[in-house]
Amino acid sequence: MKTLLLSYLFVAVGGALGAAARFTLNLTFQRDSSLPLGTLAANLLGCLLMGAIAYLVATSDWFNNAGVIPDQYRLLFAVGFCGSFTTLSTVVLEMNTLAGRGDWLTAGSYLVVSVAGGLLAFWLGYTALRTLA
Repeated sequence: MKTLLLSYLFVAVGGALGAAARFTLNLTFQRDSSLPLGTLAANLLGCLLMGAIAYLVATSDWFNNAGVIPDQYRLLFAVGFCGSFTTLSTVVLEMNTLAGRGDWLTAGSYLVVSVAGGLLAFWLGYTALRTLA
């Protein structure tokens, strides 16, 4: 029971930090733009970070001699932080807003950039750490 409660704590702390970071990006990038640049930046950076985390999971000797990443790090960074920092639901909401204004080209472009950019960012995060190792 204690381990389960600690797991929830790690997810909650990571989630709070990720949500605050995403809110900060939205405040920073949304000021004078009708494009959802804050959400796009959060999703691309989150994918980059998740790629780096995926590499660390695949080569877990970075963390300890036993070759295992403590589950708390995965819960804190991947599940908690990245889970709340990135957001598909906000992408869909913002696409709906753009489409509702009749700006279908921007809405479609935003979808393509979000998905393709996310895949590229994930690959870059994974490859960057693999190269540094």
